[in-house]
Amino acid sequence: MTKPLIFDVNEPEFQAQVLDASNAQPILVDFWADWCPPCIVLTPVLERVVTGYGGKIQLAKIEVDEGDNMRIAGRYGLRGFPTVILFVNGEEKGRFSSAHPDGWVKQFIEEHL
Repeated sequence: MTKPLIFDVNEPEFQAQVLDASNAQPILVDFWADWCPPCIVLTPVLERVVTGYGGKIQLAKIEVDEGDNMRIAGRYGLRGFPTVILFVNGEEKGRFSSAHPDGWVKQFIEEHL
């Protein structure tokens, strides 16, 4: 069974589902919260962009207020939400914060791959 393009991840699975998996293909990680209006605006943009890449990139979504997920946000020094980090080969290749339009997100991805 293939992994979906867009999936939720939590702290216990982060190493395997994001860092290790980014050795096979790039993974965007969306750190978001349900109380955050820019997060709600950015979600459909990220989903459209990732879907448009036809399986060449995945989107992992981390709700920072669930379980131990804030630990991951702290590990990467996140100060605001949404923050999106692109991982390739287990390493951070770039990040951005706040909501942006589709074209901006595509350009971000292209610049960091």
